[in-house]
Amino acid sequence: MALEKATIVNLEDGRSISVLFNPEEYSVKRDTNFAQLTIPGLSSPVTQFVAGNMRTLELELFIDTYVDQSAGADASVVADELISMMNILPETHAPPRIEFAWGSLHFRCVLASASSTFQLFREDGTPVRVRVQTTFNEYRDPREEAQQLKRETADYSELRRVVQGETLFAIANAEYHDPLKWRAIALANQIDDPTRLEAGQPLQIPALPYRDIDGRVFA
Repeated sequence: MALEKATIVNLEDGRSISVLFNPEEYSVKRDTNFAQLTIPGLSSPVTQFVAGNMRTLELELFIDTYVDQSAGADASVVADELISMMNILPETHAPPRIEFAWGSLHFRCVLASASSTFQLFREDGTPVRVRVQTTFNEYRDPREEAQQLKRETADYSELRRVVQGETLFAIANAEYHDPLKWRAIALANQIDDPTRLEAGQPLQIPALPYRDIDGRVFA
């Protein structure tokens, strides 16, 4: 049975590029940002989740027209076709959304970077072998993200307005009888600094246990 070839599909116009030689390997990376908050009276800072970063897919694509059916065609044409997926579209004022598909990997993304290394040439200088190191950044549709957040987070029990001088620790103590449960309120209201609130600021007070978009539970 023939090996399944990786494809790169332009989701804006449906064009696709079939990879002649599958990558030898690829790496997927994801990380998150946490902030350390110093609270008077505590022996160590409190760690607060700030936001998750996009996933990235890194791999090298090998283009060799010297050994395939192109019989020495200009390999830079194929490389340029791939790199053109970073061109800005006049309709969206942004590069196209694409999908890298190979086996069980389906990665909806944008092409963030591409670096070409030309390695073999015909006598007239035409490149016939190119290695393209690529980085793809995950693309998440804001509307889908908002719907997912609404679906996965708990219902709010009440709406509260901040009183002058209040902190999230004081509010968590009043609402949950535990000042250390402030994280649920911070995440529900996208607050980065629990010590800085504005008087009159509306706060959604989530019912506990609270589940955030990453599936973590705060009880």
